[in-house]
Amino acid sequence: MKAMVLRGPGPQLELVERPTPSPGPEQVLIRVRACAVCRTDLHVVDRDLPDVPTPIIPGHEIVGEVISAGSDTDFQPGDRVGVPWLGHTCGRCDYCAGGQENLCGQARFTGYQIDGGFAEQTLADHRYCFRIDPGYSDVEAAPLLCAGLIGYRSLVMAGEARRLGIYGFGAAAHIVAQVAVWQNRKIYAFTRAGDTGAQEFARDLGAVWAGSSEEAPPSELDAAIIFAPVGDLVPRALRAVRRGGVVVCGGIHMSDIPSFPYSILWGERIVRSVANLTRRDAREFLALAPKIPVRTHTVPYPLDRANEALEDLRHGRLSGAAVLVMD
Repeated sequence: MKAMVLRGPGPQLELVERPTPSPGPEQVLIRVRACAVCRTDLHVVDRDLPDVPTPIIPGHEIVGEVISAGSDTDFQPGDRVGVPWLGHTCGRCDYCAGGQENLCGQARFTGYQIDGGFAEQTLADHRYCFRIDPGYSDVEAAPLLCAGLIGYRSLVMAGEARRLGIYGFGAAAHIVAQVAVWQNRKIYAFTRAGDTGAQEFARDLGAVWAGSSEEAPPSELDAAIIFAPVGDLVPRALRAVRRGGVVVCGGIHMSDIPSFPYSILWGERIVRSVANLTRRDAREFLALAPKIPVRTHTVPYPLDRANEALEDLRHGRLSGAAVLVMD
């Protein structure tokens, strides 16, 4: 099989040939049809995340067809499945027992510690795979597996906020905005200064206002979600939310948050992070998405252009999500 592999110290992936792996008792071998490209993939190749093993195949928004299955699985050859970021938990610790498996200290993640979907085939634990609604094509479904799931978890963390700010209008934001509009929330979209294309994209998806992250919104916000990995946005968002409001940091990595006066946190404002996802998040969101219906905006790339897709994401040249499409 062909795979794009992170080997050495640089951020460039290499196209290599590898033997097709065989599934263990609880694994499925999947023919990858599409794999979306996530900002977390950038954090892996740039080593923003700790202890990145090499060689490793990135990619954790996988949609594909089961080729073969181990003896103890719920899937059969021919089943279409999605594989997200969370790839393994211990199932025994207090976090797992308490409904917080996303915080398990022994968790392992697809495309980070487990070879992922920038390849023609991949292995996955069947317990962390999900069936995909037939109304979505492979390419359309791929961004739902992380951008959608993390966006959904971030939205839940924002509570019942009616006026919701979203900082960084990329793959996750364009999905969660559709959910929020369906829930009759008002969306205020914040982008890089001068990014009129992203602002227009946000308005097309139902945002009542779109502008620069350096601007104050026209109304006080009930909550804000920050998807851009920029620590400077935390104090800006705190200044934009009302007393009792919440600022949700939706990324796995963020640059350092600068010091800020206590006065913008005072008034029972809350800053919180979102870490990974749970299988419950996946079941809830993947059932909800086709009912809205969520429509993903995608830019396809062949597997051997994965580095180009990562660079386009790095430099903000995308509206929606990049998706690697296998031949």
